[in-house]
Amino acid sequence: MSQSLQAVRGMNDILPDEGDIWEHFEDIVRDWLRSYGYRPIRMPIVEPTSLFSRAIGEVTDIVEKEMYSFVDALNGEHLTLRPEGTASCVRAVIQHKLLAAGPQRLYYQGPMFRHERPQKGRYRQFHQIGVEALGFAGPDVDAEHILMCARLWDDLGLEDVRLELNTLGSADERAKHRAALIAYLEQHADRLDEDGRRRLYTNPLRVLDTKNPDLQEIVEAAPRLLDFVGDESLAHFEGVQAIVKDAGIPFRINHRLVRGLDYYNRTVFEWVTTRLGAQGTVCAGGRYDGLVEQLGGKSAPAAGFAMGIERLLALWQDSGGVAAPATPDVYVVHVGEQAQRLAFRAAESLRAHGFAVVTHCGGGSFKSQMKKADSSGALLAAVIGEDEAAAGEVGLKPLRGPGAQQRINLDGLPDAVAECLFTEDEDDGGV
Repeated sequence: MSQSLQAVRGMNDILPDEGDIWEHFEDIVRDWLRSYGYRPIRMPIVEPTSLFSRAIGEVTDIVEKEMYSFVDALNGEHLTLRPEGTASCVRAVIQHKLLAAGPQRLYYQGPMFRHERPQKGRYRQFHQIGVEALGFAGPDVDAEHILMCARLWDDLGLEDVRLELNTLGSADERAKHRAALIAYLEQHADRLDEDGRRRLYTNPLRVLDTKNPDLQEIVEAAPRLLDFVGDESLAHFEGVQAIVKDAGIPFRINHRLVRGLDYYNRTVFEWVTTRLGAQGTVCAGGRYDGLVEQLGGKSAPAAGFAMGIERLLALWQDSGGVAAPATPDVYVVHVGEQAQRLAFRAAESLRAHGFAVVTHCGGGSFKSQMKKADSSGALLAAVIGEDEAAAGEVGLKPLRGPGAQQRINLDGLPDAVAECLFTEDEDDGGV
């Protein structure tokens, strides 16, 4: 016997029990996004490789080491499985001229791909929810994004999630800081690790984000970007902080918060937790005013954030979040050819009235089918045998709680089911 095939390492199946949790979570997220006026956009999973090298930066870890890139054998195009969503979203906005209709509040969700070492909270195929606001220049939309996240944490009942803020200033201000930082790091080049030496001249700001404990003394004493930020950028940052403070959201200014993507400017933020071990960032974002023009569009301000669904779900469940498995309202059992035909008519009639119905398939005795009905979690069983089929009727039997089986004419079945379910809700303290 040949060996069974396995999923690619770091790319995980989401099985039905988990799928129920994911769908419940996604319903909460969609309602939350709609409440802030954000609309859905869906982009392809495969994009031109140049989109990410231009947007993210040629010397970032993502582009250098983590992208799944390949050459299309049919036409020679260089293509990449998207490692993040912002670049794709901006490309779509430019291509379809969405900003011609005014500023856009957009969101998307779906799989992203990075060739990383798989571990808890970090996978090669992972899922993100991304939120982008394009055409808004002021600090108000930056603050809105932070307030949105705080609202979601409250909706989910998350605990131990804290906010860190920083400003990266403008491109000119970052260039001045970059020069000073390179000069400083050159003085300590012999103490830098391999990553630090590699990034010294290509992406020195990322050296400040090192997790190497041997470099902490060096990075703590490095020139601070905030010292190079001008009045306009500071005013923007103070505007963000004022709204966040008014909302009563505590935060910490983290001068080493730089983000791993080159397109950020001005406001950057992260929501972090201590509950997920090394993978403590559950949401991150900021402003990227130059990206629209960088990707070929007319200059436009923009800001956004993204959150990893796997990490959020782990944190949600750690905080007591649960989702009941999806269960049908009615399970239809039947024995006999005429009963089977009536069973399908009865099930479709109920579905037409909005009920969730499972029709038994595969045959078996009434006893075995009733066991399946009970294990399905359904509140009611619709029972059809030869006698019911001959009379055009259905036996309706409560599976949860008291009540005797009753015979119902097919035309009256939806009303009878509704009455039974309504009574069940009342018994449980519902409406």
